[in-house]
Amino acid sequence: MTDVLSPKTATTGTAIKAVGIGGLVAGTLDLLQACIYFGWDIPLVIAGGMLGRKAFNGGVGTYILGVGLHYLIALSAAGIYYAASRRLVFLRESWLICGLFFGASVDDFMRLIVLPLSALHSHGPYALTDLLKGVVTHMLVIGLPIAYSVKRFAPRR
Repeated sequence: MTDVLSPKTATTGTAIKAVGIGGLVAGTLDLLQACIYFGWDIPLVIAGGMLGRKAFNGGVGTYILGVGLHYLIALSAAGIYYAASRRLVFLRESWLICGLFFGASVDDFMRLIVLPLSALHSHGPYALTDLLKGVVTHMLVIGLPIAYSVKRFAPRR
Protein backbone atom coordinates (compact mmCIF):
# COMPACT_ATOMS: atom_id res chain seq x y z
CA MET A 1 0.00 0.00 0.00
CA THR A 2 1.33 3.44 -0.93
CA ASP A 3 1.39 6.18 1.67
CA VAL A 4 -0.32 9.29 0.32
CA LEU A 5 2.18 11.60 2.00
CA SER A 6 5.33 9.71 1.05
CA PRO A 7 8.02 11.67 -0.83
CA LYS A 8 7.65 9.44 -3.91
CA THR A 9 3.92 10.11 -4.15
CA ALA A 10 4.44 13.84 -3.70
CA THR A 11 6.86 14.09 -6.63
CA THR A 12 5.11 11.88 -9.16
CA GLY A 13 2.14 13.20 -11.05
CA THR A 14 -0.15 12.50 -13.91
CA ALA A 15 -2.18 14.59 -16.27
CA ILE A 16 -5.37 13.07 -14.93
CA LYS A 17 -4.45 13.99 -11.36
CA ALA A 18 -3.49 17.57 -12.31
CA VAL A 19 -6.59 18.19 -14.42
CA GLY A 20 -8.94 16.25 -12.15
CA ILE A 21 -7.94 17.86 -8.88
CA GLY A 22 -7.66 21.33 -10.39
CA GLY A 23 -10.99 21.08 -12.21
CA LEU A 24 -12.88 19.57 -9.29
CA VAL A 25 -11.53 22.04 -6.73
CA ALA A 26 -12.13 25.03 -9.03
CA GLY A 27 -15.58 23.76 -10.01
CA THR A 28 -16.57 23.20 -6.38
CA LEU A 29 -15.34 26.61 -5.23
CA ASP A 30 -17.02 28.37 -8.15
CA LEU A 31 -20.32 26.53 -7.76
CA LEU A 32 -20.33 27.17 -4.03
CA GLN A 33 -19.68 30.89 -4.41
CA ALA A 34 -22.29 31.14 -7.18
CA CYS A 35 -24.91 29.37 -5.05
CA ILE A 36 -24.15 31.59 -2.07
CA TYR A 37 -24.14 34.78 -4.15
CA PHE A 38 -27.00 34.04 -6.61
CA GLY A 39 -29.02 31.36 -4.81
CA TRP A 40 -29.12 27.59 -4.75
CA ASP A 41 -31.06 27.38 -8.03
CA ILE A 42 -27.99 28.43 -10.03
CA PRO A 43 -27.52 24.90 -11.48
CA LEU A 44 -30.92 25.35 -13.17
CA VAL A 45 -29.58 28.50 -14.82
CA ILE A 46 -26.47 26.58 -15.94
CA ALA A 47 -28.70 23.89 -17.44
CA GLY A 48 -30.64 26.71 -19.09
CA GLY A 49 -27.56 27.36 -21.19
CA MET A 50 -28.36 24.10 -22.96
CA LEU A 51 -32.14 23.77 -22.52
CA GLY A 52 -33.28 27.37 -22.60
CA ARG A 53 -35.73 29.02 -20.21
CA LYS A 54 -37.72 25.82 -19.66
CA ALA A 55 -34.84 24.63 -17.45
CA PHE A 56 -35.88 27.15 -14.79
CA ASN A 57 -38.94 24.97 -14.08
CA GLY A 58 -36.91 21.75 -14.18
CA GLY A 59 -36.64 19.24 -11.41
CA VAL A 60 -33.87 17.15 -9.96
CA GLY A 61 -32.70 15.90 -13.36
CA THR A 62 -32.26 19.42 -14.66
CA TYR A 63 -30.46 20.41 -11.46
CA ILE A 64 -28.04 17.49 -11.85
CA LEU A 65 -27.52 18.40 -15.52
CA GLY A 66 -26.55 21.94 -14.47
CA VAL A 67 -24.08 20.67 -11.89
CA GLY A 68 -22.62 18.24 -14.43
CA LEU A 69 -22.25 20.94 -17.08
CA HIS A 70 -20.58 23.20 -14.54
CA TYR A 71 -17.98 20.56 -13.69
CA LEU A 72 -17.50 19.76 -17.38
CA ILE A 73 -16.61 23.40 -18.00
CA ALA A 74 -14.25 23.52 -14.98
CA LEU A 75 -12.51 20.29 -16.01
CA SER A 76 -12.22 21.57 -19.59
CA ALA A 77 -10.59 24.78 -18.34
CA ALA A 78 -8.15 22.69 -16.28
CA GLY A 79 -7.40 20.54 -19.33
CA ILE A 80 -6.68 23.61 -21.45
CA TYR A 81 -4.33 25.05 -18.82
CA TYR A 82 -2.58 21.69 -18.45
CA ALA A 83 -2.15 21.29 -22.23
CA ALA A 84 -0.76 24.80 -22.57
CA SER A 85 1.61 24.22 -19.64
CA ARG A 86 3.28 21.34 -21.46
CA ARG A 87 4.76 23.79 -23.99
CA LEU A 88 4.73 27.03 -22.03
CA VAL A 89 6.85 26.18 -19.01
CA PHE A 90 6.30 29.59 -17.42
CA LEU A 91 2.68 28.54 -16.72
CA ARG A 92 4.05 26.06 -14.19
CA GLU A 93 6.96 28.15 -12.94
CA SER A 94 4.94 31.36 -12.43
CA TRP A 95 1.70 29.65 -11.52
CA LEU A 96 0.44 32.44 -9.24
CA ILE A 97 0.52 35.21 -11.84
CA CYS A 98 -0.47 32.93 -14.70
CA GLY A 99 -3.33 31.47 -12.67
CA LEU A 100 -4.74 34.91 -11.98
CA PHE A 101 -4.59 35.84 -15.67
CA PHE A 102 -6.06 32.46 -16.64
CA GLY A 103 -9.00 32.96 -14.27
CA ALA A 104 -9.66 36.39 -15.79
CA SER A 105 -9.53 34.92 -19.29
CA VAL A 106 -11.98 32.16 -18.31
CA ASP A 107 -14.38 34.85 -17.06
CA ASP A 108 -14.01 36.80 -20.31
CA PHE A 109 -14.49 33.66 -22.44
CA MET A 110 -17.64 32.68 -20.54
CA ARG A 111 -19.09 36.20 -20.56
CA LEU A 112 -18.24 37.15 -24.16
CA ILE A 113 -18.49 33.82 -26.03
CA VAL A 114 -20.25 31.04 -24.12
CA LEU A 115 -23.16 32.99 -22.59
CA PRO A 116 -24.16 34.83 -25.79
CA LEU A 117 -24.08 31.54 -27.75
CA SER A 118 -26.03 29.62 -25.10
CA ALA A 119 -29.75 28.90 -25.34
CA LEU A 120 -30.33 31.82 -22.94
CA HIS A 121 -28.51 34.29 -25.26
CA SER A 122 -27.23 36.24 -22.28
CA HIS A 123 -25.27 39.38 -23.14
CA GLY A 124 -24.51 42.84 -21.78
CA PRO A 125 -24.45 45.62 -21.05
CA TYR A 126 -23.00 44.72 -17.68
CA ALA A 127 -22.53 46.99 -14.69
CA LEU A 128 -18.87 47.69 -13.95
CA THR A 129 -19.18 46.34 -10.40
CA ASP A 130 -20.58 43.04 -11.74
CA LEU A 131 -17.74 42.77 -14.25
CA LEU A 132 -15.11 43.40 -11.58
CA LYS A 133 -16.69 40.93 -9.14
CA GLY A 134 -16.82 38.28 -11.86
CA VAL A 135 -13.23 38.75 -12.97
CA VAL A 136 -11.79 38.82 -9.44
CA THR A 137 -13.88 35.83 -8.36
CA HIS A 138 -12.78 33.73 -11.34
CA MET A 139 -9.17 34.77 -10.85
CA LEU A 140 -9.31 33.40 -7.30
CA VAL A 141 -11.63 30.38 -7.49
CA ILE A 142 -10.89 29.15 -11.03
CA GLY A 143 -7.44 30.37 -12.06
CA LEU A 144 -5.47 29.79 -8.88
CA PRO A 145 -6.67 26.26 -8.03
CA ILE A 146 -6.15 25.07 -11.60
CA ALA A 147 -2.70 26.66 -11.94
CA TYR A 148 -1.55 25.33 -8.57
CA SER A 149 -2.87 21.86 -9.32
CA VAL A 150 -0.97 21.75 -12.61
CA LYS A 151 2.20 22.97 -10.89
CA ARG A 152 1.82 20.48 -8.04
CA PHE A 153 0.46 17.33 -9.74
CA ALA A 154 1.52 17.44 -13.39
CA PRO A 155 4.40 15.21 -14.46
CA ARG A 156 7.78 16.93 -14.35
CA ARG A 157 9.65 17.34 -17.60
